[in-house]
Amino acid sequence: MKNNKSKNRMYRDIQFEKIAKETGLSYSYKDEFGVINLLKDFSLFRNFSPNKITNILEDKTELYESSFRVFDFEYRLLNLDHEEVFNQTVFFVNSKKLALPHFYMEPGRLFQEVGNKTTSSGIDFERFPLFSIDYWSKNKWKDNVSDALFYYFNIGNDWTIEGVNYFMIIYKKEKIIPTTDLMEFFQKGKELVDIFSKPI
Repeated sequence: MKNNKSKNRMYRDIQFEKIAKETGLSYSYKDEFGVINLLKDFSLFRNFSPNKITNILEDKTELYESSFRVFDFEYRLLNLDHEEVFNQTVFFVNSKKLALPHFYMEPGRLFQEVGNKTTSSGIDFERFPLFSIDYWSKNKWKDNVSDALFYYFNIGNDWTIEGVNYFMIIYKKEKIIPTTDLMEFFQKGKELVDIFSKPI
């Protein structure tokens, strides 16, 4: 089993590097520039330790106004007498075009707040009732967001999004994006950045 996992991981590493060569994206297997330090305010990275990111694909706009990255994230949880390892793929943007409150959105209704207080209260958006059923969201700007965001997610996805200031991450919980779908994932992230960047 371990050999198969190692082979699959090695194949994935090779595919990431191949995608970088084909698309002109920057690629690094290890987090050589401390990207994970930029992610410490996100709950995904704050709640799990130890953790690491690998297979980083990066694209930067002119004058470095925005930096887009896709990478694999591994974290470990200790459950009684054994350790569980989880992996998922994350899109991360650092963009001067964004000016976000700290918000969090995920499929479902229940969420755990800081201080271990469980609540099912979310934000119900009257214009998009299916959205408020499928997602709960916690943010400071309520429905003062572009309708495009709701149209984007009302189709029926299982994305989790978290934003704070100039940073935003997108991922599917405990899901690795196949390498064949990485560029589509990259594009989806960029589209979402455009939605959040447009004036309301």
